[in-house]
Amino acid sequence: MINDEKPLIWMGSSRKDLLAMPKAVQREFGYALHLAQAGSRHTGTKILRGFGSAGVLEVVEDFSTDTYRAVYTVRFTNAVYVLHCFKKKSTSGIETPKPDMDLIRRRLNDAKKLAEGS
Repeated sequence: MINDEKPLIWMGSSRKDLLAMPKAVQREFGYALHLAQAGSRHTGTKILRGFGSAGVLEVVEDFSTDTYRAVYTVRFTNAVYVLHCFKKKSTSGIETPKPDMDLIRRRLNDAKKLAEGS
């Protein structure tokens, strides 16, 4: 059997941040990332607005009284880049906080440089 899965590339502290989350959240995000590697999508995956295309996606998982998010991109053909994993701190609204969006943008630019080999 040929393995057509794309590799996962963890940007910044995203892997460490995921591993600090509850085990149930880790399993769900791990499954979602596995599906992305295989070219599919988890049912809880949504396009993250503000990036101009369907290339930046997020998975949202509620656990206990907290909400966790994993953001990744499939924009580049060589790999799935995990851009950010975090617990949403805001108690109101569903919008991703600006500092998190800024971090995602920086890591997306870094991923683009890696994908282009520069």
